[in-house]
Amino acid sequence: MLKIEILSTFDQATYLQKKEIADFLFVQLEQYGDPINQILKCLDYALDQAGDKGGFVVMARDSGQIVGAVVVNKTGMSGYIPENILVYIAVDASQRGKGVGKTLMKTVIDLAHGDIALHVEPDNPAKKLYEKFGFSNKYLEMRLKK
Repeated sequence: MLKIEILSTFDQATYLQKKEIADFLFVQLEQYGDPINQILKCLDYALDQAGDKGGFVVMARDSGQIVGAVVVNKTGMSGYIPENILVYIAVDASQRGKGVGKTLMKTVIDLAHGDIALHVEPDNPAKKLYEKFGFSNKYLEMRLKK
């Protein structure tokens, strides 16, 4: 039985809770992921109680184990930049195609106040899911790495 769990800045998440989420994301994101220390930094930002930070995490659990997770960071902006950025979303390989990702996305959209942005690689199969929810690609992202 799938159970949806939400963590926000008000929950005072422990390091062990964040580590469990980060470990899951690191494994399941495969080539689309980041190093575990970067995932932990994102979770620290999302679950920090400082006024200039924040966000939330939505998890799907089956028999107590995480089978899907989403991390959303608040940007602190609106209008010219969306209020939220969906930083990570992953579903356990054994659960893909069973509606877990759809359930997570619907929950995130319902919880988020304001617009949501996300980055997706052009070859990522999840791109179709995002488009079904109304996400569109208006811009080409460019970055300068220093």
